[in-house]
Amino acid sequence: MTAPALAHSTELGRMYARSLTEPPKVPSITTVIGQQANSLDGWIGYMAANAVANHPDLGTAVGNPRQLRTVVRDSSNAAEQYRDAAASRGDRVHYYCEQVSLRALGRPEQLLTARASLAEKGEEKFADRFDAWWNEYQVQPLAPEITVWNESLGYAGTLDLVATIGGKLCIIDYKTKGTDRNGQVKALDAKVVMQLVAGMKAEESIVDEAAGTWEAWRYGQDPVLLGVAIGETEVRTERANPAVLKEHWFKFASLRRVWQTSLDAARAGQPLLPIVPPAR
Repeated sequence: MTAPALAHSTELGRMYARSLTEPPKVPSITTVIGQQANSLDGWIGYMAANAVANHPDLGTAVGNPRQLRTVVRDSSNAAEQYRDAAASRGDRVHYYCEQVSLRALGRPEQLLTARASLAEKGEEKFADRFDAWWNEYQVQPLAPEITVWNESLGYAGTLDLVATIGGKLCIIDYKTKGTDRNGQVKALDAKVVMQLVAGMKAEESIVDEAAGTWEAWRYGQDPVLLGVAIGETEVRTERANPAVLKEHWFKFASLRRVWQTSLDAARAGQPLLPIVPPAR
């Protein structure tokens, strides 16, 4: 996936600028959604315990406190390592999907390079399943990796794909997913609905990043919103339920306000002040 030049990683999360010469101004769609509480304590504990149990040096470390501490230290960041590896895999899969769209549009692409990058990691099945899905659904791409902006609420983001499928205009978000014990791709998280509806509610899309020129958003009029879970065994396609879009848009707007109030509180000044005992 090609990272948009307008996006910047900051202490406030991922943010977007209006042009390459301007500072970041608004949070990304994913940064806003990230304001939702999502405790991973149980999963992190499981990953750490599982890493200890499967550590190659565990057998010799039993009874040796120093070596056992080394095993625990090596295993303590197992969740972070898993998360980072999954994110890197997701980037490779997204990049491949983008190249498929670019080739279909007759634009410059790196499709063979993208597939080779997946094959190098033993991940070519993701490409195989995506290719099968692309052909089965007869996807007609219009705008891959398009950056959008909403000035009224104050956010921006980059959508994976705008396309037509079966004559219907679609906004599509790809998610790379693992496989469960039954060989089926894992389910999408409901948060993808917020991500899709935020894309639909965009007001502008980028024309020229360097010049900072934008045009009115052309694809927000009643599109079909699709979450596409890409796995090694299958691709699962799910539509955001039109009946719930209003509520998920309100939720996204509320999370945007949470982001803003957190920023305002951080900029307001030192939250705690020292105090001395009262004079006697």
